[in-house]
Amino acid sequence: MTPDLEDTIRRAQGGDRDAFARLVEQHYDAMLRFACKYCGNRRDAEDITQQACIKLARGLGQFRFESAFSSWLYRLVINCARDWYRAQKPEARDDRTDPNTLTAADSAEPAVMLDQVLALVAQMGEGYHEALVLVLGEGLSHAEAAEVLGLRESTVSWRLHEIRKRLRETVQPGAEV
Repeated sequence: MTPDLEDTIRRAQGGDRDAFARLVEQHYDAMLRFACKYCGNRRDAEDITQQACIKLARGLGQFRFESAFSSWLYRLVINCARDWYRAQKPEARDDRTDPNTLTAADSAEPAVMLDQVLALVAQMGEGYHEALVLVLGEGLSHAEAAEVLGLRESTVSWRLHEIRKRLRETVQPGAEV
């Protein structure tokens, strides 16, 4: 963490509104990008990011400088996304394409294939989805993703292995994924 970021966080924790505004300005785009990767659409991502900013304002005092601020922010956005999805009506939770219909023809349409992959991973559970988005979507290492998720690195690696295995079985038995 840079000394400037640490100073900004400490001032924001002390009630400095300008410091808080600067913190949000510096991190809003990354939070929105992550939320979009997490949920798959910008409209929902904007709602999630707004909630994350509110929780950031309320919870910044809980940040203790024991981990990277970015890890703490990822966790905050993940928690907001979970809360947001739980509050949605079941039929609105996932409007993605059926993951059980992956075909070779779909792979010619990257958006369709991505929707199917995300839907498949969503069926596996939140932990799998979060590991996938952090490692592949955000480019974090397995160790960094483990820190964000509060897991062991081996658990993140295992979840990604299980995703690849499930994709192989779904796309084409024995296919390289």
